[in-house]
Amino acid sequence: MLRRSGLGLILLAAFACGAEAAPRADIVGVFVWTDDSRLFGGLSGFDLADDGRGFVAVSDRGAVVAGRLIRDASGAVTGVEAAAPVPLLSREGKRLSREMADAEGLALMADGGFYVSFEIRPRVAHYSAHGVVPSREIWPRDFLKFEDNAGAEALAIDADGALYTLPERSASRTTPFPVYRMRGDVVDQPFDLRRDGDWLPTGADFGPDGRLYLLERDYWPILGFLSRVRRITLKGDEVIEDVVILQTRAGDHDNLESISVWRDENGILRLTLLSDDNFSPLEQTELVDFRIVE
Repeated sequence: MLRRSGLGLILLAAFACGAEAAPRADIVGVFVWTDDSRLFGGLSGFDLADDGRGFVAVSDRGAVVAGRLIRDASGAVTGVEAAAPVPLLSREGKRLSREMADAEGLALMADGGFYVSFEIRPRVAHYSAHGVVPSREIWPRDFLKFEDNAGAEALAIDADGALYTLPERSASRTTPFPVYRMRGDVVDQPFDLRRDGDWLPTGADFGPDGRLYLLERDYWPILGFLSRVRRITLKGDEVIEDVVILQTRAGDHDNLESISVWRDENGILRLTLLSDDNFSPLEQTELVDFRIVE
């Protein structure tokens, strides 16, 4: 009996060590970003350059803003240097209508160009660096399956240049989210991601480690928003690991809708999340930094 009890304690200790070793994201800092421009707000798509400082963001009213983040020694954002937001235009150079302007996801390319996904009229558009007129638009037929106002919510680009997006909602609380991939003119649906009840995707990014990071949101009346981040490991078109590395409490942060993953000069993976204030005086634009601990 003593031997069994001793073995049990050893196994329990090993299990506890394994649990402690699970990856998690620890908060580093929060910065509230303000700007006097009438176009500022509603930032729902955002991505960082490799250095974790240069950025491009887009609002759900179709305005784009670019600049640099100022960080302290811990890596937390302490300020933003940015040009005034400017509206995205149609291929004919005209202002977009409200339903055409509902941008939700953004994926930044190494050359400074970027892709934007749109929700109400679901499509993905490419813009050159500092451009506001799309050089290309992708209108996959499969996007017609999306529910109204629940289109291409998140957008991510992998190391090979393939784009991935998924809708904000699936058919039910237990129906997986279909993930669509765009490689040139070829669009396919390589895998699904599980849906956990009321958790809905708001942002996605491929990290320097090659994994897909998915930001999800829930909302509790009165208490506020909850957010979580899933780290998804792919092998070809198969999901081989899907773990939650971050989950906030209701009201900890505002309406976090965008995620960017980057590696600092010490080799540590970082997450920078951005909130959409919905152009409401009751909400704010937050930049929230986390550090991944393995």
